[in-house]
Amino acid sequence: MKYKKVLVTGAAGFIGFHLSKTLLDQGVEVVGLDNINDYYDVNLKYARLAELGVKQEEAENWQQEASSSKYPNFRFVRLNLEDRESLPELFAREKFDAVVNLAAQAGVRYSLENPMAYVDSNLVGFVNILECCRHHQVGHLVYASSSSVYGENGKVPFSEDDRVDYPVSLYAATKKANELMAHTYSHLYRIPTSGLRFFTVYGPWGRPDMAPILFTSAITEDRPIKVFNNGEMSRDFTYIDDIVQGIIITLNNPPTKEKEQPLYQVFNIGNGSPVSLMEFIDTLEQNLGKVAEKNMLPMQPGDVPRTWADTKHLNALGYQSTTSIQEGVKEFVEWYRGYN
Repeated sequence: MKYKKVLVTGAAGFIGFHLSKTLLDQGVEVVGLDNINDYYDVNLKYARLAELGVKQEEAENWQQEASSSKYPNFRFVRLNLEDRESLPELFAREKFDAVVNLAAQAGVRYSLENPMAYVDSNLVGFVNILECCRHHQVGHLVYASSSSVYGENGKVPFSEDDRVDYPVSLYAATKKANELMAHTYSHLYRIPTSGLRFFTVYGPWGRPDMAPILFTSAITEDRPIKVFNNGEMSRDFTYIDDIVQGIIITLNNPPTKEKEQPLYQVFNIGNGSPVSLMEFIDTLEQNLGKVAEKNMLPMQPGDVPRTWADTKHLNALGYQSTTSIQEGVKEFVEWYRGYN
C-alpha cells in the first residue's frame, strides 16, 4: 500500500465498511468517519462498525474518537462533513496521507423528496473535504462519483469520454458537481484527485434501500416486489469485493504530472457486463428457492433504463471485475440469511 494513514469517510456505509476492513487487513492505519444518519436503518450501520470492533455506545457519541477491539489500527469518529470547525481540526490532528471520500447522501429517488440533504452532504461537505485536503497536504483524494452522471446516455457502454451534462436527478447533479469541484482544486492547488463512477454495487452488508435487499426481503416474506419499467431495465451489477479492489488500485495510482494536467482523473468502476433486471431477479429466486410475485410498474422519475461501464481505463491499472452474478448473488443471499 502506497499510503500508511488513510481517512475513510462513510465508514459505516456499505462500501466504506468493506474498504476499511480490507485496508485494515493490509495493515493500513484507518480513521473512519460517518454521521450515521437515518436515511436507512442505523442498526445495520452499527452492526457494520461492530464487525470492525467498534461498540455502538462509543460510536454514537459525536466528535469523540472510538477505538476498535479488533483492529489496533482503526479508530472511528462520528462527524458531519459539513462541520466546518470539527473537520479541519480532525485533519490537523491526524495528518492523513490520503483520503477516500465515500460519505454522501445516497439515493436517486430520495433526492426528489429531500433535496437539501444532498446540498448539505454532497456539495457543502465535499467542498469542506477539498479545503481540508488543500490545507493539510493530503497526498491523494479518491472520491465517490456515480454512474448516474451519464443520465439517459444512449451510447453504450458508458465511457469516461462521454458528455455528462444532462443529469436526470439531483443526486446525479451533485456527483457531477463533485467532479467539477475536484477538477478546480486539482488545477488551482495541485491536489491529486481521482473520481470513481460507481455502477450498481451489491453484496453482503449492502444497503437496504437498494434492489437486492428490497427484493430478497419481499420474496422471503411473500410480499410482491416492485419491478420498474415493466422489467425493461439492465444494470451493471458489480460485486463489492471487485469494487474494493478497484478503489485500492485507484488509491495507489494517483494522477501524476506526466500523465495528467491537472492532477485529476475519473474512472468508471463496474463489472463491464450489464445484467437484465429480470435475470437478476431470476438468480435471486434460484438462490432463495422461491418465485417472486412481481408488481410491474412504470419507470420512476430520475431513473434510467440501463447502465453499462466501459472499464478499460481502470483495467489498464490492473483492475478486473471477476465475480459473476451467480457467485455474487449466492454470497449475498448466504449473508442475508445469517444476518436476518
